[in-house]
Amino acid sequence: MARFTLACETFAFVLLTSLLTNNLAAHRQERDRGNSNYPPLWDDVPDSLAGFVSIRNKTVVNPWNYLERMGMYKILLSVTAKYMSNFGPSNTGNVLWGLPLQHGWQFITGRLADPSNVSSCGQKFGDSLCISTRSWWSCMNYYLATIPFLGAVEAGFFEDWPFEIKILPPEEYMDKFCYTAAGCHAQNPEMMSKWTTLFQLLKKSKEFSQIKLLPEEDDIWQHLWIAHVASIEAALPKFSDRLADISAPEAEFGVSWANAVEFIAATHFPTNFNQTNTFQAFLPPRMLSAGDKAPSIPDLSKEQNRALVALDILNKGNKLTGGWCDWLLRVWRRAMCSEDGRAQGQNLLENIVVDPDRISTGIRSLLLEYIKNRNCIIINS
Repeated sequence: MARFTLACETFAFVLLTSLLTNNLAAHRQERDRGNSNYPPLWDDVPDSLAGFVSIRNKTVVNPWNYLERMGMYKILLSVTAKYMSNFGPSNTGNVLWGLPLQHGWQFITGRLADPSNVSSCGQKFGDSLCISTRSWWSCMNYYLATIPFLGAVEAGFFEDWPFEIKILPPEEYMDKFCYTAAGCHAQNPEMMSKWTTLFQLLKKSKEFSQIKLLPEEDDIWQHLWIAHVASIEAALPKFSDRLADISAPEAEFGVSWANAVEFIAATHFPTNFNQTNTFQAFLPPRMLSAGDKAPSIPDLSKEQNRALVALDILNKGNKLTGGWCDWLLRVWRRAMCSEDGRAQGQNLLENIVVDPDRISTGIRSLLLEYIKNRNCIIINS
């Protein structure tokens, strides 16, 4: 049985190597994203609870408005800054940057608007700052915005704030979401506890050194990704019906992106300001249309086309190996079970898009890490 399992897992690596090298042959191209790529309307976003309306001893946050949902992210970056001052200048090394930057990309590409055209929410000719409950992307993102914010509330980051913090529900589909820490614990205790644990860990942590990866620093990344994956797993089944309102290529991209997060998470990928901006440049700058088929979408860059192909490969490869052998994700996680393996994994994720000629070498290195890590205990929760 052990030999069969090893053979199946080795097959998964061979399959991934074949798929990637056959579909992603291209030339290397570097990108310099600079340091000015803040989310859209960043200067208009409130950076403290004082920037929200307070009525009758309650501070009201409307997560269905782009500026206010982004405000929750900006506040989290602010209150956690002192715990990560050595990660990078001006808080650019903060582990939470991936969340607001992803939300900004969703906003600027039109993914937060009502795709069903039932309303003008999020549309340029309507309320452009409105976030639609009919959007698959916006509903998924709620679980990566409001839930982390409530985790920070529960962890005591706003103990000195004199008012109760009230999260406004949407006008429809209210039962699809939670609005208080207690309510989120009741709806999905594992998800909520993981976000609270992350922020409790931050409060207990010392300042970290950027010179060498310390065990407690890697622990922060690990807990961030554990919570991130928990939010996606909780949200995916709730909003599968929203996929019917967008094109088939866009729906496939969304599901593939959600699946890829688990591969990214296993590497403890550092979602700081600079690295998130660099990799986010590879995501499509608009909603995909019915006729779009990567790698031949003419108004997308080579890197963006390759990224779409790579995401599709990971998703299909995971499904293929899950049916009769073993999960490709399980193999990947085993290879990521050491610091060297995670470094190799992060490097491979980059080369899939910018330097496909190095993919085969990267996968061979990961196979060696997988063999070395056969007895490693994988922590996913």
